[in-house]
Amino acid sequence: MTDLANDPTAAREAASAAARVRRRYAAERRFRLYGILAIGAALSFLVLLLASIVLRGYGAFTATEVELDVFFDPAVLDPSGALDRATLGGADYRRLIIAAVGDRFEGAEDRRAKREALAMISTGARFDLRDMVLENPGIVGTTRKVWLQTSADIDMLRKGFITREVSEGERRVSDRQLGWFDSLAADGQVRTVFNTRFLTGGDSREPERAGIGGAIVGSLFTMLVTLLLAFPFGVMTAVYLEEFAPKNNKWVDLIEVNINNLAAVPSIVFGLLGLAVFLNFFELPRSAPVVGGMTLALMTLPTIIIATRSALKAVPPSIREAALGVGASSIQVVTHHVLPLALPGILTGTIIGMAQALGETAPLLMIGMVAFIVDIPGGPTDPATVLPVQIFLWADSPERAFVEKTAAAIMVLLFFLILMNAIAILLRRRFERRW
Repeated sequence: MTDLANDPTAAREAASAAARVRRRYAAERRFRLYGILAIGAALSFLVLLLASIVLRGYGAFTATEVELDVFFDPAVLDPSGALDRATLGGADYRRLIIAAVGDRFEGAEDRRAKREALAMISTGARFDLRDMVLENPGIVGTTRKVWLQTSADIDMLRKGFITREVSEGERRVSDRQLGWFDSLAADGQVRTVFNTRFLTGGDSREPERAGIGGAIVGSLFTMLVTLLLAFPFGVMTAVYLEEFAPKNNKWVDLIEVNINNLAAVPSIVFGLLGLAVFLNFFELPRSAPVVGGMTLALMTLPTIIIATRSALKAVPPSIREAALGVGASSIQVVTHHVLPLALPGILTGTIIGMAQALGETAPLLMIGMVAFIVDIPGGPTDPATVLPVQIFLWADSPERAFVEKTAAAIMVLLFFLILMNAIAILLRRRFERRW
């Protein structure tokens, strides 16, 4: 054994080796630190993004209402006294609101003041009064205390987004409207309620009446069409390529290369394909979920095929050999043994592909699903929009209330995306087998 104290060369080599080891350990610690910092930065930005969205959008789930004494004037609603449903449905309920605000707000007699008082109430409140009368025609001729939804400006004032300290010309609420609102609040005639219309209603030009119910239903129809088309065709294609297609065949190789390339094609290209084929050639209805679903199915197919092939490859060859050994046919081997064992991976890939399709906007813009749709679609062929496109439309609106609606719609979309990915993880953990 070398005596390091008596051998300067060996001592220098040992010191050099120890220094190299220390540098390697220091480099490893730095690398781990860089990784931790990168993860921390990513999580910080994610938390900042989510916090920004939530702080901007949580207010859209509440609405402001004021209580007014409404006289359901028979002369306005039903002059004949027959309480005919068609007559009641077509009456001018706006006149009832004008009379109610004129009676409640002091100084709302002249035309300008009356216009300011009426602007405090949502223009859609007349439809709420109409529904009340149609549901109970017996209230005609009576005076009822009714909670009416306020306009977007009053709602923003209630939520603190409109500052009182600035001059009247710099805010959208006048001093007179501020006084009327404070009077209502002092008398307990202002309340904040859960905004069910935001989740159940369709789009509207008035921010306080705009909802994502139509976009949610349109998204469901679109995803249903996408799933019905992409899942069976994708699985069958993957089964053929993995289990039955001849190996080392140039045509099969060409198909596989094109499938892998299609997974990297920009989504707007599929929108152009849907525009050219489904709308211009087949003349299918524009802005319909059936066309959107077919377009998104084309985009989702490569993802499902690749995921299914990976799941089929993960099944051990011994399963196939054992089934063939007991006399099963090739079809029976695949349908009775291989596919059931590969199903968890197939479902995981399908759900991830569907989640990607749910968040797509560009292909649907190309096929016209950017139209202003008020009604809730009743089927896949009715005009509709989807959540990402609805967010795109609201983000382009200048009103402060639509900023709140946009953030809230993003929250709902993120909820569905997180839910779908969580289902994929649960399915994989529940049914996955380790060989």
